[in-house]
Amino acid sequence: MSSTISVGRVASLHLHPDEGGQPLRSVESLELVEQKGIVGNRRYFNRKGRDGQPTKRQVTLIEREQIAEHAAALGMETIGPGVVRSNIETEGIELVPLIGQQVEVGTALLEFAAPRDPCAKMDAICQGLRELMLPQKQGVLARVIRSGTVRVGDTVRVLTD
Repeated sequence: MSSTISVGRVASLHLHPDEGGQPLRSVESLELVEQKGIVGNRRYFNRKGRDGQPTKRQVTLIEREQIAEHAAALGMETIGPGVVRSNIETEGIELVPLIGQQVEVGTALLEFAAPRDPCAKMDAICQGLRELMLPQKQGVLARVIRSGTVRVGDTVRVLTD
């Protein structure tokens, strides 16, 4: 029998632009599709790897607390929602330790697959941000295991046995 433990909440949601380099667009909800990703996130929706299988980069997540820590370390007052180019920003949960586990976010079920790989765009936000993110402080990549809707304020629950 499996149970759930509430451990966090969704702080903000973001869609990637159709053209690279443009800011992410904040939204109130996301529709996630099993093994495909986020509806409306055209650059990453239904992407396949070299092996022809769905990629592990269907949804990206990072903690607002981690973003605030990076901002403070770099002498910045804040780094706004969506600026670090993640689809889901959370509060009250550490994400990287959950890699390999299934996590319910809203009505969707995600499998946290790997740490995010911070790109050079992070140093465009502030020089040194990418380096700060590299030691397991950059959020996670996730696969959609069960389709569903994620809304700002939704609970993030780790599924346990």
